[in-house]
Amino acid sequence: CVALLAAATLLAGCERPPVDSVQRGFRGTGMELVYNPRTMAQTVADNQAPPISEPASADGPKAKDIYKNVPLLGHLSIGEFTRTMAAITAWVAPEQGCAYCHDLTNLADDSKYTKVVARRMVQMTQHLNQDWQQHVGGAGGTGVTCYTCHRGQPVPAKVWFTAATPKNNRTGPGLGDDAGQNKAEGAIALASLPYDPFSSLLSGGSDGSNTIRVQGIEPLPQKNHRTSTKQAEFTYSLMNHFSNSLGVNCTFCHNTQSFQSWNGPAQRVTAWHGIRMARDLNSTYMTPLTSTFPAHRLGPTGDVAKVNCATCHQGVNKPLGGMAMAKDFGGLLGAPAAAPVAVVAPTASVVPVAQMEPLKQVVYFKVGSSAIDGEQVKSLESLIQKLTAEPATTATVSGYHSASGTLAQNQELSKQRAFSVRDALKAAGIAEDRVKLQKPQQTEANESGEAAAARRVEVVVQ
Repeated sequence: CVALLAAATLLAGCERPPVDSVQRGFRGTGMELVYNPRTMAQTVADNQAPPISEPASADGPKAKDIYKNVPLLGHLSIGEFTRTMAAITAWVAPEQGCAYCHDLTNLADDSKYTKVVARRMVQMTQHLNQDWQQHVGGAGGTGVTCYTCHRGQPVPAKVWFTAATPKNNRTGPGLGDDAGQNKAEGAIALASLPYDPFSSLLSGGSDGSNTIRVQGIEPLPQKNHRTSTKQAEFTYSLMNHFSNSLGVNCTFCHNTQSFQSWNGPAQRVTAWHGIRMARDLNSTYMTPLTSTFPAHRLGPTGDVAKVNCATCHQGVNKPLGGMAMAKDFGGLLGAPAAAPVAVVAPTASVVPVAQMEPLKQVVYFKVGSSAIDGEQVKSLESLIQKLTAEPATTATVSGYHSASGTLAQNQELSKQRAFSVRDALKAAGIAEDRVKLQKPQQTEANESGEAAAARRVEVVVQ
């Protein structure tokens, strides 16, 4: 009986057959993917896209002519705008409905943090489909919609926070901390490896601090090139996450004869772009929203939820099995293109741009808010007209804040306000490379939080 019990215990940790294998390379190279049809059936069922209604007519009045405060999707026809908003509600908050983001007595109101976040997420979706086609395919490929991540939930099921590593968190005296390892975290396939590879490898820019590398680049290194054994474990932990998130093994991206070589599956190039895409989304869109979220929506160290591979893929190598949903929602494929402007050659009666007086406009915000309402949009109209009429001009955006209160929060709020102005200009058709964010030497307005000057953004067009 004891022997039978021991055998049953050992077998419980193995993959119950049947299993199928798919050969991806020459025989004998070990280039095979292994699948279990029994577990795959559930994964396929979980990755079915919802039904999609037919696109509405592009004719008729635009949403911006009917509704107030629609800076991102106002260029859509009223029918397509209504269809898109209904789809977003079904994808993100089917139980809560429109009230999850909107004040139903005043749809133009931006007081709910969920609306501020939702608007930023629409911009992120447009950015993904327009600027990261190397990974998501954009209009010509799979693309992404809100459903790709949310799957009918206000908060996507697969997100990550910076993990807390408390001291003395092991049993017994004198055992210290866990060094960020040896926890059964599903995100890294329950491996005994660093359980938070994301904070160091899927955040920030490309300054070298988040280099993903295992092999050394010189025989006797004189400097730390992020090639120590400990740093290699972070790489392996992230690779486990990739495999677990996409439902594949190493052979999906790598040449097993030489893992370092790029002479292998094309998916490795797609993954390379995906890593940089995740860093871009986390640093540009998610982290700046930290102060917008209430405390209960933040992680154990006070950071905002961020994305990794599982957020979209959820167990399959193409989200939703490669279902191309984005192509049916033109408003999510990217910001509207700027209308062509006729360029008139300077004459004796036309003053060259370099000699024109710069146009300055001040945009005032409500206390504690970074949202742009109808009045603020009006204050930007003259700037938009000048930028549209004079393609050689650029806009410099600078945010100011109060001298009172917490400095870090004030600085973040002024930055978010500058982002809102930049995004409003972009939504109006102004190319993003013509809008420059500039931190003034003296950011404080030296006013109390109630004074208008303490909550302003200055825009200079020249």
